[in-house]
Amino acid sequence: MAVLEKIRVQMGIFITVLIAIALISFIIDPSTLQSAVSMFSSKNDVGKMSGQGITYMEYSKRLEELKNLQQAITGTSALDEQSQEAVEQGTWHSFLKDLVYMPSIKKAGIQLGNEERFDMVQGRDISPVILNDALFYNEEGMFDRSRLTQFVQNATAEPNGIAALYWNFLLDNMETDRMFSKYSALLSKSNMQTPVELRRSMEESNQTSTVSFALIPISFARDTTITVTPQEIRQYYDKHKHLYKQEATRDIEYVVFPVIPSVKDVSLAQEEIEKAYPEFTTTQNVRQFLARNSDKPLDAHYYKKDELLSISAKLDSFAFNATSRDVLPIYQEGDVFRAARIVNSKRLPDSVFVHHILIQDMPDRATALGDSLMNILNRAPGRFTELALEFSADRNPNTDPGVIGWFDHNVIPGMESTFEATLNKPYLLETQYGLHIVKVTERTRLHKKVQLAVLVKEAVAGKETYQTIYSRANDLSSNSKNTEEFNRQLQTKSLYAIPAMGVPEDAKSISGYDHMRELVRWTFAASEGDVSPVISVDNKYFFVATVTGIHEKGTATLKEKQAEIEVQLTAEKKMERLYNQTKEELSRYTSLESWAEATGRTISVQTGVAFGSSAQTDAKFVGAVSAAPEQALSGPVKGEMGVYVFRVDERQDGAFYSESDAHMMNLAMANFQIQMVPVVLQESAKVDDRRAHFF
Repeated sequence: MAVLEKIRVQMGIFITVLIAIALISFIIDPSTLQSAVSMFSSKNDVGKMSGQGITYMEYSKRLEELKNLQQAITGTSALDEQSQEAVEQGTWHSFLKDLVYMPSIKKAGIQLGNEERFDMVQGRDISPVILNDALFYNEEGMFDRSRLTQFVQNATAEPNGIAALYWNFLLDNMETDRMFSKYSALLSKSNMQTPVELRRSMEESNQTSTVSFALIPISFARDTTITVTPQEIRQYYDKHKHLYKQEATRDIEYVVFPVIPSVKDVSLAQEEIEKAYPEFTTTQNVRQFLARNSDKPLDAHYYKKDELLSISAKLDSFAFNATSRDVLPIYQEGDVFRAARIVNSKRLPDSVFVHHILIQDMPDRATALGDSLMNILNRAPGRFTELALEFSADRNPNTDPGVIGWFDHNVIPGMESTFEATLNKPYLLETQYGLHIVKVTERTRLHKKVQLAVLVKEAVAGKETYQTIYSRANDLSSNSKNTEEFNRQLQTKSLYAIPAMGVPEDAKSISGYDHMRELVRWTFAASEGDVSPVISVDNKYFFVATVTGIHEKGTATLKEKQAEIEVQLTAEKKMERLYNQTKEELSRYTSLESWAEATGRTISVQTGVAFGSSAQTDAKFVGAVSAAPEQALSGPVKGEMGVYVFRVDERQDGAFYSESDAHMMNLAMANFQIQMVPVVLQESAKVDDRRAHFF
């Protein structure tokens, strides 16, 4: 059991494929990877990579395998949202690894030999996948080869057990990690810096300028004297079309109708708690009473000071200032009514260090063996480790025999009694895992902890309230045949629509609202101008939406980019006009100061301007400064925000930017390029992710 618990505690959400390591940078020819069958698309494919379709059945099978492994490791029968998301992403990345990344790496000549595989597990070059796995750490937090060896033996002994499943998972990740690391090294070595490039990098960073300048910003106000023609927009679009690639998205506007309790619903909840309150103050069987009368059962947890603040400050204050005879009267927080009384108070530790001997056998035989071992321990307490080694069913290779270790109140089910156990005194305890002989040898400092009985009544929207809110939403939907009518209805009903621009097809949340898959699916099935039916989310909200824009995957259309291009061309024309005006002004002056005084410009001074610096804000200005002569009026120069007029006052040649700095900068650029390789590979393999159609 402790092996399983160790994995569960230390691994958490582990489903991940080691994709973040650098991959390759060359372009694959898709035609060499396509097969005749994959030429035909299938509506049942959840994706396509390198010309090969991934069917729904293939994807679901692998998804289920990873899901089962995750559940086995965590010991849960169902995954929470975070775990489910990790499993889904892990499944997709496993296909990327098999169909896109690994074929490209192997095509470059990278491979693993048998001796290398041996070294990764048992030799001198242990894989970082193992070295960074806390499962193989000793008490000092260091990698322990003996723990790895023992774990592998356990996995081999039970080929269908959890340890074996996890070991196979590690083996796959080790090989993947090593292949990616080798290719990353290949890429890094190929990104060389010549002596000329090195010298230029140092010169560009070590030569700095002190510059006096004035910036004349372009105006963002509307200017009716500047016009942009449709022909100019078309020409600009045709020239820059390659920059307008996009994923499929939708623009929508929606109205949300929260399902909140009415005044009548709140009053009903208050009446119910007031009716139950008198008996709550006197009942002897609090657990049974709360099970029948409260929205929440008795919480068996013992809280220390301030732990109840996350629930209610009044509860925390009452728990540590009241006596066992006191009752906290009914109070209201939002739509929730509470009353409370103290069930018990104890001095308990936050965590304990536990040893055990686990006996897994038929009940009668387990009891007999447990009694026999207890008799031995009563006479010879020092034999606990010896008996655990011989009789315990828990064979954890990562701890000494019989050691579970430290755990807190997120306790192993059935072992709550360990927090009140006498130190170093073994006792019998039965849990879902079997019969235990348990011994607590250490514990943290004792605190006063309180167990509270809390009578809770939460006001919820009743059937009448639910129907009323639904009717409002349905009235908006049914009376809006298109976006124009939708907007008219908003004005008539004094409703407000929330815009959501660029909603992707795989979106699971919109503007902070979770579980929005149904609305997103409708959005992508609808046409522009359509209005949705009423869509319920978690029985807490009703949504009505209209599609205001459709952006298909591929290259954005001229219509989609027209407004953006018009703004860009208008700014360029403003810049050109400002440039010409400034140039004409400068022709009448010989110094920066005389021009500035005559035109009312403000002169600023900036020091340390260097061509090779990455900290500059306007690269065009920096480039012009680096090439300009000293003590001369220079400009105008078109920058990002306006036109510059300047004078280089002084240049300094330093040596603060060393050869080592230049190499580090080159390495940083190489690493950035490597991080972009997965994107390049996916583009060249024409990866098409259609999971949103199914999940």
